[in-house]
Amino acid sequence: MPPHSLADEPSRVVHTVWRAESARVVGALTRMTRDVGLAEDIAQDALVAALEQWPTVGVPDNPVAWLMTTAKRRAVDHFRRADTLRRKVAEIEHARGGEEDTMPDIASRIDYIEDDVLRLIFLTCHPVLTPESRAALTLRLVGGLTTAEIARAFLAGESAMGQRISRAKKTLAEAHAEFELPTGPERAERLDDVMAVIYLIFNEGYTATTGADWMRSDLTTEAVRLARMLAALTPDEPEVLGLLALLEIQASRTSARLDAVGRPVLLEAQDRSRWDRSMIRRGLTAPDTAERLAARGVPIGRYFLQAAIAAQHARAQRSEDTDWRRIATLYDVLAEAAPGPIVEVNRAVAHGRAFGPGAGLAILDAVDPTSLRDSPLLPSVRGDLLERAGRRAEAADAFTEAAARTGNAGERVVLEDRAAQNM
Repeated sequence: MPPHSLADEPSRVVHTVWRAESARVVGALTRMTRDVGLAEDIAQDALVAALEQWPTVGVPDNPVAWLMTTAKRRAVDHFRRADTLRRKVAEIEHARGGEEDTMPDIASRIDYIEDDVLRLIFLTCHPVLTPESRAALTLRLVGGLTTAEIARAFLAGESAMGQRISRAKKTLAEAHAEFELPTGPERAERLDDVMAVIYLIFNEGYTATTGADWMRSDLTTEAVRLARMLAALTPDEPEVLGLLALLEIQASRTSARLDAVGRPVLLEAQDRSRWDRSMIRRGLTAPDTAERLAARGVPIGRYFLQAAIAAQHARAQRSEDTDWRRIATLYDVLAEAAPGPIVEVNRAVAHGRAFGPGAGLAILDAVDPTSLRDSPLLPSVRGDLLERAGRRAEAADAFTEAAARTGNAGERVVLEDRAAQNM
């Protein structure tokens, strides 16, 4: 980030840097302290220091380095204080015949260079945590989301989500969870959860659940980076390659997803010449490798299938060239491999394009409306299918309902416009 880019708005710089770099700061501190809860507390202290100092003394030339250095100093101070207390206790214990504990070698850990974010994800996907707690804690520590944003993503109350995150950190501490990349069966055990969390981070960036911005490119970029690292770590896993392909292809559309005034542009209306061809090439390479692995008997799953669907869009030069029948077939397979309401809603879209809106509505009618709770997905897709069927008044009602449900300002504008067009 150029030091002068937002120099007149120090508080905004603080929050921008924090959202982009908090995972690396917390990861580095977790490596130093071996306590993810303590690491986040120290990182938050550094954030508070930046909020207090930058408006007065100005934004430093390298804001990220300042934040990291401040956090590390506070970590060292914490352990020095703890060491002083420990030594005093040890003197008493020694007088009683006790033995002195070993102090962690913090200095040797400060400049230890490795990617702490991926380690942090494996830590937050520890099997001692429930699946919901793993995802919530990772979004908090790696995605940099606030408790309120995570609660919205999980359709839960903010207070309950805060308690869940606190309990998760405490559980990791009590389990003495190691801040190391697991190997062998332990890595395999956590791999599905790690992939799920990376995909969650990407989706939150691709279409933010709340806020004025439709996308959060910092999260999509980080998710793609983590997927690439995971693929390098596990090059013989078709599902990891499928996840990487899926994220590369979807992220390739980023610059075409907003128009000149910042309004969202839906897939079929996007200028495909603005898609990032290098990301598409990388994305199309991963499924080819995954297919070769699958031919040798390595199982494939939902990410491989979703990547195959994304590849159909990527290969189509124009929207009207999209092979919707092939996509509908792939969604049928995906519904067998990974059944769920979101898959069914997307399957309805594909069948609606391939075989007519009536076919899509038939699938959508079979989806339990309570399964997606207050998500705008179900009514927005229903509105689209009703619009294509010429049932404009019903479509307007569905789009209005979807607009009322979304917490994202950009998405709300699109849905309100589509409602108005059908009135």
